[in-house]
Amino acid sequence: MAMKIRLARGGSKKRPFYRIVATDSRMPRDGRFIEKLGTYNPLLAKDSEERVKMNVERIQYWLGEGAQPTDRVSRFLEAAGVIEKKERNNPKKAQPGKKAVERAEEKASKAADAAADSEEA
Repeated sequence: MAMKIRLARGGSKKRPFYRIVATDSRMPRDGRFIEKLGTYNPLLAKDSEERVKMNVERIQYWLGEGAQPTDRVSRFLEAAGVIEKKERNNPKKAQPGKKAVERAEEKASKAADAAADSEEA
């Protein structure tokens, strides 16, 4: 059975609240889970201790059983010092999209044309 440690969403519309759960990876996001391991409340301030609460002993147990944390949960675990930090590399994140590049090229060509016209006059 493929185990995951992931977030299950609760709360009402536009007021998210998440449970950190150990579940079978085939179950739906908010569906059946095996054990509740903690909570995450994104509406609280980032420095608040109530924002992320985890039962670290049980999380370590499930990691030992082969459960794979999702990206967001692994970031929580890295911040808590439970697992070592992974090197993440997303070189395309800082680059502008296709349309933005086209607009910049168009703007540059217009500026070059305007500069050339002013030199001729």
